[in-house]
Amino acid sequence: MSYWQESLRESVTTVDELIKRFGVENIDREAVQQAIDGFNLRITPELLNLIKAPGDAIWRQYVPTPQENEVVDGIVDSLGEDADSPVPNITHRYPDRVLFLVSPVCAAYCRFCTRRRKVGDPEKIPLGQFDAAFAYIREHTEVRDVSMSGGDPLMLSDRRIEYFLGKLRAIPHVEIVRIHTRIPSQLPERITSALCETIKRHHPVFVNVHFNHPDELTPATRTALGMLADAGCPLGSQTVLLKGVNDDPAIMKRLMQELLRCRVRPYYIYQADMVAGGEHFRTSVAKGLEILEAIQGWTSGLAVPHFVIDAPGGGGKIPLLPQYVQSITEREVILRNYSGKTFRYVLPEAGDTPTTTRC
Repeated sequence: MSYWQESLRESVTTVDELIKRFGVENIDREAVQQAIDGFNLRITPELLNLIKAPGDAIWRQYVPTPQENEVVDGIVDSLGEDADSPVPNITHRYPDRVLFLVSPVCAAYCRFCTRRRKVGDPEKIPLGQFDAAFAYIREHTEVRDVSMSGGDPLMLSDRRIEYFLGKLRAIPHVEIVRIHTRIPSQLPERITSALCETIKRHHPVFVNVHFNHPDELTPATRTALGMLADAGCPLGSQTVLLKGVNDDPAIMKRLMQELLRCRVRPYYIYQADMVAGGEHFRTSVAKGLEILEAIQGWTSGLAVPHFVIDAPGGGGKIPLLPQYVQSITEREVILRNYSGKTFRYVLPEAGDTPTTTRC
């Protein structure tokens, strides 16, 4: 058994273990058990060591609470993925790319998970039905970009990862493969030299990681990210805007800056999905725009991600921006910059050169 598998076996997976670690006063046994019955519990030793107190940013992401049982307007399949699934394990929503679910499990289970209806259940992300998925990708020559997801693809063995990457690389029109993973923050010891060599053989392979709080960037995690970067993997990070976790401009700016130090390009901040069981994590959209304004212009442009809503019902990712454009006429655009100053950009007539002046 590998070291990372041994570490995984030490994870907290039951309500009794939660009570033993955090105290009966912090765990409502009956309600938390109900939440676990609805969606698996697993918290790795790496994450357990990061929890400083009940209710902190790491606790909120991984420890089940009674709020998960309170469904008001949440949607089981909030992104409408099942409607866009032509064959098992494939979601084809965008013209030139598909999502390929290759693993049913994760190292730890995020309580806000969009795919909680499937993740943790091998019957819902079946491991024996990949032939149809590969056939679909081969037949659809417009597909040039495949995102491996799940569950977490890096929970597979090196041999299985080699299998998937090799099969995809054998399809001539597949130009880019992406691996979506939270392993570097949840189980950093899984990032081994052997895994990096496996991925390196099949470039270009992009690795999209997921970080929600700067505390997740531990020394072990930074080492894991460095190994992936050294193996030639372009790294991008996706972040979910979560109430009580990162809905603070200072926290989010620090996270983006620290990601860059780890050679990870901030990619998306997601408005939390309307997933049933995760409604208590949702913030206002205005909070996301406030955070984007606190980042844009106040730090490196490399540290500024896109703020998006993944539209309910399968609409895809829709970017949102603060109102920097104040007005547009046939002759001019009035613009507001990051610090609130206003500028006038004169539009050209035929033969004119445009000009910009301070209002």
